[in-house]
Order: sequence, then structure tokens, then C-alpha cells
Amino acid sequence: MPAYQTVVVGTDGSETSFAAVDRAAGVAADAGATLVIACAYHPASRGDVEKAQDVLREEAYQVVGSAPAEDTLLSARDRAAKAGASKIETVAVEGDPVVSLRQVVADHKADLLVVGNRGLNSLAGRILGSVPSEVARKSGVDVLIVHTT
Repeated sequence: MPAYQTVVVGTDGSETSFAAVDRAAGVAADAGATLVIACAYHPASRGDVEKAQDVLREEAYQVVGSAPAEDTLLSARDRAAKAGASKIETVAVEGDPVVSLRQVVADHKADLLVVGNRGLNSLAGRILGSVPSEVARKSGVDVLIVHTT
């Protein structure tokens, strides 16, 4: 029996999160596991997204409606397939990243969660908490934090 049956990876559309997708796909391919790619989002109107893109520029990927989440998942799926994963599922989840990732892990009975390290060593991450540190403490399964920054 392989070490991992189901691997969940979170992506927000950033290059760093896609690096985590690449690593998760490799782990899933090596283990013959199913890869579940998750994207958490908060619904936003097209106008809100366009305004955010003007103001946030490179950080605008954080403001998405469900359609951009689906676009992010399609891109992540393509990357995962190129990295060798053959059994791939995608899921867009409305909500905060930590809660959403924990729910996807539970729903899919995953035994590994993969996230990037973005925010882990930042001042905001230390004060407010970061996705990698929160999921590592709360997920209840093995967590692989990929060095992506």
C-alpha cells in the first residue's frame, strides 16, 4: 500500500502556489495517489475584480469570483498533469483558505496536504497567522510545506 492515497494541494493562482502544485503532483505521481487541487475564494463581481487589479497589481490574484477560481484550477490541473499526476480532481471552495483546505481534506479523506510557504516567515504571518502555519497546526493529516518563496 502506498504511503499516500489522496493528496490535497491548495492554490490561489500565484506562481508560488503553482510551485506547490508541481511538488504535490510529483508526490501524487510517485505514490500513485489521487491529487485534489483546491482553490478557496470569496465571490466578487467583475467590477470589484477589475478595481482590485488596478490597485493590487501583482497581488490581485487574491480577489476572485468563482470564474477566476475555475480558471486557476484549470491552469493548476494542466501543470499537475505535466508534472506526472494522472488522477486529478479540482474543487473551488467558497471561504477562507485554512477552513476550506481542512474541509477538502476531510471530504476527500486525504492523508497529505501540500501548501506553499508564502507568508510563513513574514511579519504579518507571525502576527496574524499564515495559511501554512495554520493548516500545519489544524489539519490532522501530514502536511508538506513546500519552499516556494
